[in-house]
Order: sequence, then C-alpha cells, then structure tokens
Amino acid sequence: MNSDGESIMQGLRTGFVYDDTYLLHATGWEHPDRPERLLSIVHRLETTGLLTRLERLEPQTVDDKWLTAVHDADYVKRVEAECHKGSPFVDSMDTLVCSKSYEVARLAAGGVLVAVDAVVAGQVRNAFCTARPGGHHAMPDRSMGFCLFNHVAIAARYAQRQHQLERILIVDWDVHHGNGTQAIFYDDPTVLFFDIHQDHFYPHTGAIGERGAGRGMGFTINVPLEAGLGDDQYKRAIRDKLLPAVREFRPDLLLVSAGFDAYRHDMLGRMKVTPQGFAELTRMLKAVAKEHCRDRLVAVLEGGYNLEGLAECVEAHIRVLMDSGE
Repeated sequence: MNSDGESIMQGLRTGFVYDDTYLLHATGWEHPDRPERLLSIVHRLETTGLLTRLERLEPQTVDDKWLTAVHDADYVKRVEAECHKGSPFVDSMDTLVCSKSYEVARLAAGGVLVAVDAVVAGQVRNAFCTARPGGHHAMPDRSMGFCLFNHVAIAARYAQRQHQLERILIVDWDVHHGNGTQAIFYDDPTVLFFDIHQDHFYPHTGAIGERGAGRGMGFTINVPLEAGLGDDQYKRAIRDKLLPAVREFRPDLLLVSAGFDAYRHDMLGRMKVTPQGFAELTRMLKAVAKEHCRDRLVAVLEGGYNLEGLAECVEAHIRVLMDSGE
C-alpha cells in the first residue's frame, strides 16, 4: 500500500456491529451464553468513551443463499422449524433456543457480512461484530456448542463470491476448537484455518494431525495447548506457526473468531490469557492484515463468559483495532 493509501486507512474508524435484537436469543439466566454478555461489552465501551469513537454498522438479515453456501438447506429449514414451534434446543441440549433464535441468528450472520462490506469498501479500517449466538461450532448440517449458524464461515464464502477475494485466512483463538469452521473448509485450499485452543477439551477435535484433506491438505493448522498456559504460549503459536504459513498463503482478508473464554478467570476454560495478552494477539494479527490483506480484518465474537473479564478483554481488543498507529 502506498503512503496515500496508508494515510486514508489511518483516518478511518473501527466498525462496530451490534443490535438490541441479539438480546432476544433467550437462553435463561443459568446458561453461559446469556444476553448479559453483550450488555457488559456495550456498557464497558460506553463508560470508557470508546463507543462514540466507533463507526456503528447496522446489521441486516442474511440472505438464504449465503446461509446455504456453508449449511445444508434442510438444516437451515430445521433450525427455523424447531425455533418457531418452541423447541427448547436444536440438536444438542446445550444449544438452547427460543421462538426468536432463528431470526436473531440470521441477523447476527448478516451483521458480519455488513462488516465485510464496510471493510472491503474502505468505509471502516477494520471491524468487531458482537454476534450472538456464536458460530464456530456450527456444522454444515447440525448445531452444537451454543452455535446455530457459522458466521465466520458464511463471511468467508461471501467475501469470495460477492467481493472476489480469493484467499481467506480465519484465525480462531477461542478456548474451544472451532470444529464447525474446520469441517466446512477441511478440503478447501482457498481458506487457511488456524486454530489455537485448549487441548483435551470440548469438542474434542483439533489435534495437530488434523491438517486438511485432499486439495485442502496443509490448509488447516491446529495448535492445541495444555490447560494453564497463557499469553506467551499464545503469542509463540502465532509467531512460529501462523506467520510462516501466512507468508506463503498471502490472504486477501483476515477473519477472526474472537472468543475470549481463554481469559484467565473464565468459568468454561482453564487457560491464563490476560486482557493484555489479547491486545498483543490483536496487534500481531493487525500486522498480518496490514502486510497481506490491505488492512482488511473483521473480528467476530465467539465465547467469553466471565462478564467483567469479557468486557475488559473486548475493550483491550478494540483499543488495538482502533489504534491507527499500529
């Protein structure tokens, strides 16, 4: 990018996707993925003064053709039917739903596509999406792990087909392995999927030997870490495992499955990443986006269930995204 282009990018703001409709996915106060997660993030951004410095992006309901670009059409119809008839869950008992969940999930997925549009068009420098329910466990034909539709996977296909971006890099640092995203792109050489996660943990996938299949062999990179590890090990994984692969792959867009349940006090994980650690990981990925993707980076919320810790980690993440000097 030339100096004029860099100057223009530095003048842009970070996009922020949120809608009160996301709160209507009612899971009950005892469920980890409760609406208060998003409220804690928004409150933190308001009290720190960051919210007014972000570019608000209004989500739009995703078109069926983008859902079915990664999910079976019959599965999409089944999610709709189960929600509308009042089923308490879809496929797995941890993936609770209510009558509004289908519409909320479609709006969340569509919000990520709005962010992709804005980043590609140069309307914003990068973007953070408060998607809910999460997405990275959603398989082509079934839900699991609180997830109905795989927002990041949908966004990857959308970027390729709508914006003709050939190579997509997906980085998933949620404490749980993104098995749904991996399954969708396992034989696809146009998507490089990189996942750092807690080893021997739900959903019990993501071994080092899971590297892709067919033409996609080598385009899946898993870095399972033992419980109790933290900032240094996560940064080392990015430096030693991701960066060499990225230099060869040369992505056009970076999508981040930004789960914050690797936070040191999260109740669903046993890792020790600090808010400062997440800031450092974000800084490293921003450098990747600057070098290879013309700064195009879209981060999508996945896990993170300690309300105070989630808000603190998201703040640290967004501060780095906003910093034009990075």
